[in-house]
Amino acid sequence: MLLAHRIRIAPTLEQRAYFARAAGTARRVWNWALAEWQRQAALGLRPNALALKKQFNAIKYAHPNWLDERGQPWLRTIHRDAHAQPFAHLAKAWSRYFAQRRAGEKAHPPRFKTKGRCRDAFYLANDKFRLEGAAAVLPKIGRVALCEALCWPGRILGASVSREAGHWFLSVQVDVPDAVARRRRTGDTIVGVDLGVNRAATLSTGETIAAPRPLKAALRRLRIRGRRLSRKIEAVKTRAGIAGNIPKGTRLPASKNRTKGGQALARLQARIARVRRDFTHKLTTRLCRENRAVVIEDLNVRGMLANARLARAIADVGFYEIRRQLQYKAARYGTTVVLADRWYPSSKLCSGCGERNGALSLGERAWHCAACGAHHDRDINAAVNLERLATAALEAGPALPVASPAATPGTAAGQSPAGGGKVTPVRHEHGRQDGSGQEENAAHFRARSR
Repeated sequence: MLLAHRIRIAPTLEQRAYFARAAGTARRVWNWALAEWQRQAALGLRPNALALKKQFNAIKYAHPNWLDERGQPWLRTIHRDAHAQPFAHLAKAWSRYFAQRRAGEKAHPPRFKTKGRCRDAFYLANDKFRLEGAAAVLPKIGRVALCEALCWPGRILGASVSREAGHWFLSVQVDVPDAVARRRRTGDTIVGVDLGVNRAATLSTGETIAAPRPLKAALRRLRIRGRRLSRKIEAVKTRAGIAGNIPKGTRLPASKNRTKGGQALARLQARIARVRRDFTHKLTTRLCRENRAVVIEDLNVRGMLANARLARAIADVGFYEIRRQLQYKAARYGTTVVLADRWYPSSKLCSGCGERNGALSLGERAWHCAACGAHHDRDINAAVNLERLATAALEAGPALPVASPAATPGTAAGQSPAGGGKVTPVRHEHGRQDGSGQEENAAHFRARSR
């Protein structure tokens, strides 16, 4: 089983400088490879990453663009993995782009990377470094202190060094034996989980888990620090005589105050991400550890984020990240992840008698069933309906289609990433599913788009 451990590094000033140069090298080689790919494609050729890599190896130590002011090849001071791996990344990016185009999905071609606006990272092959307890021996710089030792035994496949808000991290990918990677469950129940904004998760047991919403809590400070940095940039533009957008290729001089302002803003954004990541990991681990099956809805997160009023609140909870973590953690705990159909009316069905409340609006958080008179909390009712749907589906056993990681290596409904857990898509075979009222709207918009 493939697992990764992200470890914070405690480098010296000299090591920090090397990390920054190596990340800059990876970025520059990516831009060169992408520009050459586009140039060859415009000439009607069929570029590929391997040919581009051979072309780059022929010029990297001799072409004037890759020599320093003394005429020496500065790439010799950076380990070769930093400027070899971008070609593999570019090939993967183009393959993903063409696959999305063939599938009729919205796709963006690979883009150039700008310093300060992209992720600073570079790759290390598994035979180019080694771990010695709470330290790593990296090429060119030697021994680097780690804040903790690697927690996974097994064969190391590779690693990457990346920067986040001024801190450097070593992410090590390990092929862990299944006997070590798997964890024992503490429960054997089926739980329905209804995801929401105010309540991040409502369980079919009646328990509600509030969302921390770290972005909302830090939004005021985020705006203040963003305005401070913006004023510093505007002052530099005024002194340079630039009005409007900064011309492409122009680099503004960076003062110490501007650098400190950018670092303060980055630290706050990193803290927001850490709080959300910590909550998501704890929630998904608990759900997989305590249940043999977890039921969630196949939410159209991309479509939900198109709603300008709800996009920030939805993104602050991280619906898709919860689903992604459930899928790969399910393999470790032997848990089944059941995806209810996107059109299943979990909120509109009475969990007592099965009557459908077609007039239920999104703003109604509680309602009474006209048939049996039961009073329902909207979220708890939806979670109970999801649990019953999954119970009926799992009892059917082989009658249900089960997604195979090898056959369905995507992220759409009912699919599992490589190494993920067992994912069972549930449609109209089990439980009462007379429609959520949105099928007609979907058909209407499809007809208009033709």
